[in-house]
Amino acid sequence: MKKVLIVEDERDLAELLAYNLEKEGYQALVTGTGVEGLETARRELPDLILLDLMLPGMMGTEVCSALRHSDKTRGIPVLMLTARGDEIDRVVGFEMGADDYIVKPFSMRELMLRIRAILRRSSQEPDTTERQITMGTIVIDCASHRVTVAGSEVELTSTEYKLLLYLAEHSGRVMKRELLLQDVWGYNFVGDTRTVDTHVTRLRNKLGDAGEMIKTVRGFGYKLEE
Repeated sequence: MKKVLIVEDERDLAELLAYNLEKEGYQALVTGTGVEGLETARRELPDLILLDLMLPGMMGTEVCSALRHSDKTRGIPVLMLTARGDEIDRVVGFEMGADDYIVKPFSMRELMLRIRAILRRSSQEPDTTERQITMGTIVIDCASHRVTVAGSEVELTSTEYKLLLYLAEHSGRVMKRELLLQDVWGYNFVGDTRTVDTHVTRLRNKLGDAGEMIKTVRGFGYKLEE
């Protein structure tokens, strides 16, 4: 049984989330503060964390950053919940290592679909082939999931790595945002395409000058080409 940790200070919402998760066959763990959520994550090692952005004492972004800086919890997917839908909140959340982002009030059905997609994606067998993909100064080592630019390693989140790998595997081809959501995020429903835009922006910034190889095709999506 997959284990989902809920870090949410609104008790009614936390209980509603736990009820729906258990109805879907997941084991739900509930905490109400960032500190408690971080401690529980380290102890229980859940399969997914639903993390509220605005938490008492320790913000959700701080919790996410702490999770990503620990070998023990680095690989746990994080889905951020927030009452604020500003672009800056999404960017900060993704910068701290969140895998996805949903704004309150949200459809419980959409949330469960997103959870299912994230868990399905995280449980897939990793690519352990010895192949390397080189695009200009970018080298993607598929066996170690390492990315280097001009010989220097670039730290990417799991989602950023999968996005770069997918674009590299389809180099020169325009990939629609909806297709990226389907194939990288695993969404088989209509999701928020701004998620793709925000991740592409973060990925470009991390790649430095090499990020210019990710081209925006206005009205369609993105492509990677030298």
